[in-house]
Amino acid sequence: MQLSFCIIVKNEAENLPRCLSSVQNVVDEMVVLDTGSSDRTIEIAKSFGAEVHSFEWRNDFSAARNESLKYVHGDWILVLDADEVLVPEIVPTLKQAIAQDDYLVFNLVRQEIGAAQSPYSLISRLFRRHPEIWFSRPYHAMIDDQVEALLKREAHWKIGAISEVAILHEGYQADVIAGRDKANKARSTMEGFLATHPNDPYVCSKLGALYVQIGETAKGIELLERGLSTVEDAATQYELHYHLGSVHVQLNEIEQAAHHYQQAIQQPILPKLKLGAVNNLASLLKDAGDLRNAQILFQQALKIDPNFAIAHCNLGATLKAMGQFSSAIAHYNQAIALNPNYAEAYQNLGVVLLKLGQVPESVAAFQTAIDLHQQQNSPEAERLQQGLREMGLL
Repeated sequence: MQLSFCIIVKNEAENLPRCLSSVQNVVDEMVVLDTGSSDRTIEIAKSFGAEVHSFEWRNDFSAARNESLKYVHGDWILVLDADEVLVPEIVPTLKQAIAQDDYLVFNLVRQEIGAAQSPYSLISRLFRRHPEIWFSRPYHAMIDDQVEALLKREAHWKIGAISEVAILHEGYQADVIAGRDKANKARSTMEGFLATHPNDPYVCSKLGALYVQIGETAKGIELLERGLSTVEDAATQYELHYHLGSVHVQLNEIEQAAHHYQQAIQQPILPKLKLGAVNNLASLLKDAGDLRNAQILFQQALKIDPNFAIAHCNLGATLKAMGQFSSAIAHYNQAIALNPNYAEAYQNLGVVLLKLGQVPESVAAFQTAIDLHQQQNSPEAERLQQGLREMGLL
């Protein structure tokens, strides 16, 4: 089976080398569609042996994606963004997957680097080249709508999902998503789609979550609840419940939040995709004093993903509250090993060490937490310093 790679880019000179390096020896051809770069993007793409084409940007991601599909020749197509890389260890699995004659699409697990709460997502980026598969939706472009329609006419096809992480994505890091301009563009594009698809659950989920993120909470809740009233697929249902759980936490409506997180967890999707809801429900139980059930859920999260740093930190806090200080310290240290910039883990570690009378070690942990809070421009740094001064530790 021949595997083609295609990507749309604009001014991606910084990210593109890593992306193309990850697929260069995996795919049979690389197609790069440039939408108006003014940096070295085109030069870099050609240096990797990619076939480069140009396309005028129309504020529509699906239009650009579909243009790139015109130039591929392989039996299967792999699509990435410039801020994504293919995980080398997944390559043998991908090769075995596309060798099967009865599959149309393989959904891939993407790890969201820097997204502490929901570190994994499932995306349809590996699919058979078929004349009736193309991208739709101007923002969050995807093939899912066309695949669903095609399956109604050609029911023999199967849809698969590869459970191991296949793609690493850096677009969710704080410095990447902080730009207000990006949020405004996303809002405008999705609102345009919503105007003609008012009950589409997927856009209700994405736009509703964006409204909540930018402070338009009432509009966000209305859209999320509207999406729930029409949703059928489990993945979107999970997202809607997850977002509603999170917004009810913000509003201090704990029972409603717990209900939505529970509903999210019950969806028949890959366990990795449920980590955000599992962790957040466990946190609600911890804060409510239900420490044993919180412990069980945090342990469940770590069974799904032993490298889930926030669950280690939260389990440490739960064990500290249960008086299991040694176990708490072990989980705080594990969280720090996974995320050396985890200020809260250092801070909580300092609390436990102080309770055990290990004052020098405690002060060292607190000082690291202060330094990290200062680097992150968090007011917690000053509050923590003041508390240590009052205790005579600084």
